[in-house]
Amino acid sequence: MQRDVVTVERFYTEQAGPLELKLVAGANGLKRIIREPTVNRPGLVLTGFTRYFANKRVQAIGNAEAFYLKSLSPEERARRYSTLFSYKIPCLVFSRNLHPDKLFLKAAEQADVPIFQCPLITMKFINLATLALEMMFAPRGTEMGSMIDILGVGVIIRGESGIGKSESVLALIERGYSLVADDITKVTLVDGREVIGTSAELTRNHMEVRGIGIINVAAMFGVKSIRREKQVDLVVSLKAWNEVPDVDRVGMDEEYVKILDVEIPHITIPVRPGRDLARLVEVAAFQTKLKASGYNPAKELNDRLISKMTGGSKM
Repeated sequence: MQRDVVTVERFYTEQAGPLELKLVAGANGLKRIIREPTVNRPGLVLTGFTRYFANKRVQAIGNAEAFYLKSLSPEERARRYSTLFSYKIPCLVFSRNLHPDKLFLKAAEQADVPIFQCPLITMKFINLATLALEMMFAPRGTEMGSMIDILGVGVIIRGESGIGKSESVLALIERGYSLVADDITKVTLVDGREVIGTSAELTRNHMEVRGIGIINVAAMFGVKSIRREKQVDLVVSLKAWNEVPDVDRVGMDEEYVKILDVEIPHITIPVRPGRDLARLVEVAAFQTKLKASGYNPAKELNDRLISKMTGGSKM
């Protein structure tokens, strides 16, 4: 599990479009690091109260701060700007397309603090920027295996090379399900509890089929055959039949694997000639969906057997 370093430059590069950001000053400070995934309004600092200043966050100035600053004399404003930029703030965003004055821009340039403009209203910018930052700060990793969305169940299919992963995924796509990632799945932890799988941007829409080569899944099966990202709900491991000595014939024992420290349901499917692996993976996904809704057929049968045995012993 790893956490990426989030710089102002990365924030600007990835969010300039969605947040409509425009750099107006402080380009030399784009390498500054954003250390907390949220946004702060520095109103109290501008009034002189600095004790609880959240200076590790992106700073946002809206109408309230802008009109307050306009009420000050140029000398007083210069002192407040000096106080603000004495802290190592990552960057500052003026919402509503507000224009920073010349004193502000001069102080920002001297401190190498990037200044942006944004047309969004302040609260909308804060909400969208916070969501974007949380995703950028989320723990990440990679899982060896292909991922497919089976009726809303995100399934990662793992197994040794040549075991039949690609053939299974291809058969599932032919049945109308959606490919998320081929061979390597990138995973991200969201809200500390949900693992989201996706593919690398470069290889999205493509998969390797042994003996045929690289195919474009979207071009061959249509855009519905591709899903950009999906929560990981199940991990299926394909193993050679002789490598699985104890096959679970009932399904009472539930197994889990940890991905980014989150326990994900896990099923091992023994592989041998003649088995329809795609159908078995499909049924495993359906079974997971049923269990998530509170219904466990193995437990139901076990309870019925116990009830029958108990009732028979009393006769």
